[in-house]
Amino acid sequence: MDTHRIGLVVPSSNVTVETELPRLLGRHREARFSFHSSRMRMQAVSPEQLAAMNAQRERCILELGDAGVDAVLYACLVALMSVGPGEHQRVEGLVAEQLATGGSAAKVRSSAGALVEGIKALDARSIVLVTPYMRPLAQQVVDYLEAEGIEVLDWRALEVADNAEVGCIPGERVLEAARSLDRSGADALVISACVQMPSLDLVQAAEDEFGLPVLSAATAGAYSLLRALSLPVDLPDAGRLLRADANLTALA
Repeated sequence: MDTHRIGLVVPSSNVTVETELPRLLGRHREARFSFHSSRMRMQAVSPEQLAAMNAQRERCILELGDAGVDAVLYACLVALMSVGPGEHQRVEGLVAEQLATGGSAAKVRSSAGALVEGIKALDARSIVLVTPYMRPLAQQVVDYLEAEGIEVLDWRALEVADNAEVGCIPGERVLEAARSLDRSGADALVISACVQMPSLDLVQAAEDEFGLPVLSAATAGAYSLLRALSLPVDLPDAGRLLRADANLTALA
């Protein structure tokens, strides 16, 4: 069984993505994964600190290149979406170029791009979502998704500015926000548009409760990494998105 090295670029105060991604990808039946992180200093989810964090990207990529990773995930969704439409494509291109200069052919993905990819993989044209951000940043996430052709019918901002506190938001609070959404006409629910807000234990339960495909920044990141590495997408108990190839693996 092959082992794939995953490089993560994460905010210094993020403690969730390095927990949820290994839990998710550890369910894969055909591959193993190791995880290697480089951190960018960020404590408050504010425009100023997000910009300062993004400025540390090149150092992080150098460090991950030294580790010989097979794929890189730039794991801070709002850091890219707050810049403006199409930023995930620009940054993914710059990271790939930097890695290639160092001789690495690692695949490059971002949480921002992965969420867009995951929503579109579900053929969801209209969604509802929950974010932990202050309302101005949450609005930028909504605007970013709508610029990608995804209609956001309703959304909630939990308005937690401290990134460490985002990692401690109780699951019941997230579910209550999801229950308050007007889901009429929605094709999917994004239960956590942030890799720091814990969501993994909520996705399948919310999908069962609401009867809609449910995804999060974490499950979308796992989906995107598996696609980038040309591995089957069939992870149990994490929503419909991560069972995309379930029928194929059942027949294998």
